[in-house]
Amino acid sequence: MNPGDEELVASARGGDRGAFEELVERHKRRAYHIAFDFTRDGEDAKDLSQEAFLKAFINLQNFDGRSSFYTWFYRILVNLCLDYKRRHKRAPAAEFDETAVSQMEPSHEPPRPRSPEQQVLARQISAKVGAALEALPARQRVAFVLKNHQGLSIKEIAELMDTAEGTVKVHLHRAVTALRERLAEFA
Repeated sequence: MNPGDEELVASARGGDRGAFEELVERHKRRAYHIAFDFTRDGEDAKDLSQEAFLKAFINLQNFDGRSSFYTWFYRILVNLCLDYKRRHKRAPAAEFDETAVSQMEPSHEPPRPRSPEQQVLARQISAKVGAALEALPARQRVAFVLKNHQGLSIKEIAELMDTAEGTVKVHLHRAVTALRERLAEFA
């Protein structure tokens, strides 16, 4: 039976590096996806997710357990991503790099071959979606990415963003409205 995050945190605090490595393994894929949604760059996404894990490791003794490890860690990651966005105001949007993700965690499904036309269309759609996400204000993007890409609840997002649930709902509504307008050609 696998120990829960809280048990791993307790072990890691006691000096068990393997316990923290297990936490990294559990959360690295989602961390990369969140970071990629902010950066639209595979290398920067890897760097940010690694930096978040390093900060979590360094500050593990400060983790007070009022929230789950997951919530605490993702707040660190989201704050790093917001700092990244402030530093890189208008970087060009890139497309999602599945090879970077597959290097992080092996897939159990064989890739389906796409025709050249499908590949071109997928790249175009990915670029337009990336540009639309890039154009959102940072807090709207955070809420949208955490809800729609990571599957977090409104309550979890509010905890991560350190804001009220109603505020999260407003951010989500505005983000969806803006994305619908920008992506109307695909409707």
